[in-house]
Amino acid sequence: MEDYHVAKFVQIQEHELGLFAIYDGHLGDGVPAYLQKHLFSNILNEEEFWVDLNRSISKAYERTDQAILSHDSDLGRGGSTAVTAILINGQRLWVANVGDSRAVLSRGGQAIQMSTDHEPNTERGSIEHRGGFVSNMPGDVPRVNGQLAVSRAFGDRNLKSHLRSDPDIQDTIIDNNVVSNQEAVDIARKIKDPLKAAKQLTAEAVRRDSKDDISCVVVRFRR
Repeated sequence: MEDYHVAKFVQIQEHELGLFAIYDGHLGDGVPAYLQKHLFSNILNEEEFWVDLNRSISKAYERTDQAILSHDSDLGRGGSTAVTAILINGQRLWVANVGDSRAVLSRGGQAIQMSTDHEPNTERGSIEHRGGFVSNMPGDVPRVNGQLAVSRAFGDRNLKSHLRSDPDIQDTIIDNNVVSNQEAVDIARKIKDPLKAAKQLTAEAVRRDSKDDISCVVVRFRR
């Protein structure tokens, strides 16, 4: 078992960050253990973290891979995939991945894939351009140079000239900007004055980052 993970919340200044990751190692646990310890700290230490998180993640992934390669005598000759998720203040989610570990978001019960599977067949052009090849042996999955079943990974010095380690990155807003019918009733019935109830419902829609025009009428029926 060469998998490592991260699942924690940290407080940075006035921001709450949720940090979640899976690191799937191969040929030893040296690289995934290194990622568990260093990748998020490298991302958070990027100067542009609060300005350009996309660029910060990309730079940190690259810098981490270079550090792994420079320490491969200690970490071993293996490598690791990675899928990382950063949740900022419970509202903005950033997901990055290298390899085939997958992140899936449930939005209203609908599954949304937030990562990209980096499989040798789908990136055959890049591998061949770098001087490698993709094997397709019967009964086996496609592999880079007949060895690795992913086209991007951290580490793997013996295949690095044919592999990529730059991540695919996706981000999305995590919110409940639609007030359900029951929530609207629950809010309105707590306030006797219908005008105040309408204002409360409008304020709730704004709080949930509604980007649409917001109008609300509350009618209270007499018994």
